[in-house]
Amino acid sequence: MMKITIPTAVARLLRRLQEAGFLAYAVGGCVRDSILGKMPNDWDICTSARPEQTAALFSHTVLTGARYGTVTVIEDEIAYEITTFRTETGYTDHRHPEQVEFLDALEGDLARRDFTINAMAANLQGNVIDLFDGLHDLRHGLIRCVGQAQERFSEDALRILRALRFASRLNFSIESKTAEAIHLLKDSLATVANERIAKELQLLCGKGAADILREFSDVLTVLIPEIAPCIGFRQYNYHHKFDVFEHSLQALSAEKSGDYILRLTMLLHDIGKPSTFFMDKNLVGHFYGHATVGAFMAERALRRLRFDNTTIQTVKQLIELHDYPMLDMTERSMRRFLGKYGEETFRHLLAVRCADRLGKGTEFDVSQFEEKMLALLDSVKQTQRPLQLKGADLLHLGMQEGVQLGRILKTVQEAVYDGRVENEHDSLVSFAQKIMDAVKND
Repeated sequence: MMKITIPTAVARLLRRLQEAGFLAYAVGGCVRDSILGKMPNDWDICTSARPEQTAALFSHTVLTGARYGTVTVIEDEIAYEITTFRTETGYTDHRHPEQVEFLDALEGDLARRDFTINAMAANLQGNVIDLFDGLHDLRHGLIRCVGQAQERFSEDALRILRALRFASRLNFSIESKTAEAIHLLKDSLATVANERIAKELQLLCGKGAADILREFSDVLTVLIPEIAPCIGFRQYNYHHKFDVFEHSLQALSAEKSGDYILRLTMLLHDIGKPSTFFMDKNLVGHFYGHATVGAFMAERALRRLRFDNTTIQTVKQLIELHDYPMLDMTERSMRRFLGKYGEETFRHLLAVRCADRLGKGTEFDVSQFEEKMLALLDSVKQTQRPLQLKGADLLHLGMQEGVQLGRILKTVQEAVYDGRVENEHDSLVSFAQKIMDAVKND
């Protein structure tokens, strides 16, 4: 029999429920992750105790979901969800059950769960209870629905995205009948709140993301229809081996950090290409302005999905800059870039440019390129000093506070980047005085 290790605090909760005469088990993701040798993020417990009975057994509790039988118990400043065995019916909105019935046995509770790998429980001794072959599917790398796949997805459309996320994160395949149901019921995702979709799109961060998006591109275009024209769109350019969508998937896979913002950027960075395509007289394809157009389209899509403003603006900026001529950068242009965008943006953009290059499917020494850019960055950082001119210096020269003062400081900073003036206080004061005199004469 498969066994897992039950943490001391969790064992204490299970024991208290059992001593009061109730059945109690650790259940779901904590069991799955323990079997996989991963540290669970949290431990959920299911029990035959009704919510009020659970609450009576513990001193620090919150009725977080009384209708669904869930009580949150605080032990050693850690929250544990303890939920009564239940069955659910009547999902008319493809999301929330209309009726919840509490049960006295574990079997019915496991039968309502989404996937076999999430429908396992473990008792106080750590013995795993597996009624739906979840262990088999873990061993074989499969995501399979409990029971009838169409029924599970019809109950809760969000499970479609959960299936894709688990497959991507675990680098698993989706079992054939489960995959068939996903394709069939993909349009029911329209009933899911955009905020929940944005959260589940973290499937982009998994090792298997490209394979899953390739197989379920029809699902992806329900969520982000702007991507649909990219699928199969041939580029007619010797710089690119793949069509626009496949290039984006290759670039997404090439981004190794798994950072959500960078993965979103790689997925969306070329969505402006189909609408800007131009073929010259030599039958070579070009996409003039696609970065600007793509940034606008990405912003629109991410706002529709209710992403936070920081994510939206960062992805938009990286898409706008993703064709920036980094290979041609000098110390002067690097200083200008850092002054305008900052080091973090430079490092993000470098990651984007490397992944983009790798995603083209053509030969290019990315490691040498990355090494060159980082060496240039280090060189500039070692010699770069903050601007040795302050707003107070301009006020001392007679400048009034306001927009014009900021503009002159910016002009002076750009002159330093261009090497037209030394970044020394006296030189900068003299340079600023000349600008102010010129403004007065105008």
